[in-house]
Amino acid sequence: MSTKVTINRLATGVPGLDEVLGGGLPEFSFNLIAGPPGCGKTTLAHQMMFALATPERPALFFTVLGEPPLKMLRYQQQFDFFDSEAINQSIRYVNLADDTLAGNLDEVLRRIVSEVEAHSPSLVFVDSFRSVVLASQTQDNPNNNLPQFVQQLGMLMTTWQATTFLIGEYFTETDTNPIFTVADGLIWLRQSVQRNSMVRKMEIMKMRGQPTLPGLHTFRIATSGIKVFAPAPLNRVEAPLEFPIKRLKMGVPQLDDMLGGGLPRGYSLLVAGPSGSGKSILASTFLAEGARNGETGVIAVFEQRPNHSQNATLADLIQSGQVSLVDSRAPDLSIDEIVQLLLSDISRLKATRVVIDSLSGFELALAPTFREDFRESLSRMVTALTSAGVSVLMTSELEDRYTDLRFSPYGTAFLTDAIIVQRYIEVQSRLLRIMAVVKVRASTHSDELRQYHIDNNGLHIGEMLPDQEGLLGGRPTRQRLGKDDG
Repeated sequence: MSTKVTINRLATGVPGLDEVLGGGLPEFSFNLIAGPPGCGKTTLAHQMMFALATPERPALFFTVLGEPPLKMLRYQQQFDFFDSEAINQSIRYVNLADDTLAGNLDEVLRRIVSEVEAHSPSLVFVDSFRSVVLASQTQDNPNNNLPQFVQQLGMLMTTWQATTFLIGEYFTETDTNPIFTVADGLIWLRQSVQRNSMVRKMEIMKMRGQPTLPGLHTFRIATSGIKVFAPAPLNRVEAPLEFPIKRLKMGVPQLDDMLGGGLPRGYSLLVAGPSGSGKSILASTFLAEGARNGETGVIAVFEQRPNHSQNATLADLIQSGQVSLVDSRAPDLSIDEIVQLLLSDISRLKATRVVIDSLSGFELALAPTFREDFRESLSRMVTALTSAGVSVLMTSELEDRYTDLRFSPYGTAFLTDAIIVQRYIEVQSRLLRIMAVVKVRASTHSDELRQYHIDNNGLHIGEMLPDQEGLLGGRPTRQRLGKDDG
């Protein structure tokens, strides 16, 4: 009876990459990191090398016709992962430029083998492997056999039990090259510029022996190095509701009554209304009520950062650490990056309440390429957050048309479990605010239109608006609620 071989998986040291790879990098694998110039190939290789290399597991980094080692080190040491003490201890650089320029693949292979025999590395990097290919193609040398060279190199590295990375500049996946077939793993990096945003994406096109996450995954290059934003696991299970339903207080007693006793725990709530109707005030009141009950919260702000002059309560909660602020001003955000930022703070604080303020600003914060599927992005975000067991309040800016009502400009009202609508009405040449609970899934709720006002102490809801209370845009006050645009 044959024994099943267990493949050891190495932690790459790149946040998010192990999840995309399906658990880490297979040890002793033969890998290609490919993509156009400037997409982060060399940085990715160095970040993995510094994370994996130890005196017991040394690394050899071969430079070819690209940057010489001194120039490469000058730039790579700007990253936080760089460790100068590892150079010439657990990490060694070998320059193959002269051997490559000679154009003899056999000589290049011989030099690599001699260095590997001398240092017995567990990790081998060749940057840029494509330079070896191009140099050999420019020489009229009948002994050059690229497929044989690639196969021999792969076999030698496997024999030496080395995990190998070839870094190469390839522009399309359709490039015909024997390395694509021989490689155990193929990591493809892409980048595109749209307006003022740079969007970088990664695809694991091939990784033998393990299930990788399919599709394109955005990543960012920062001073800490590369961070990959793997999609959040969507493992939500629709469990039957327990009765009586556990509810959260909103911080406005009359609103709790309208909701049927408060917001059911774990629900997503959409608060829609025009500018100045008090959506952000209600959102901060929701977080403040949680803090009064010993709960922590997270707020993602995509418009104006909270400050004491505008919202002292929320600013104090953030300063005290009861509420975490996610406030990224990057012009090239992706939905996966935003979700990871939120989930990270939720886990750190063990938060139970989350606010997204607002969906309009959220859309503008995304890179243009991600705005095309904004509806899908919202669906993924709401599902990921509710799967984490938190209650979510989202605000949505709406144009008040006075004659009909839409719950969301994105056609996403169906995604949320509850909806509160805020509106203006005109009464005797004055604008008054009214509020209604439109939807609370699997729960009874009020169908009343109630007037409310805002003062220095927050939002206050009054009695039900009587039918004779003036006109709404020249029509009776009780207007037809337009069909949900979802």
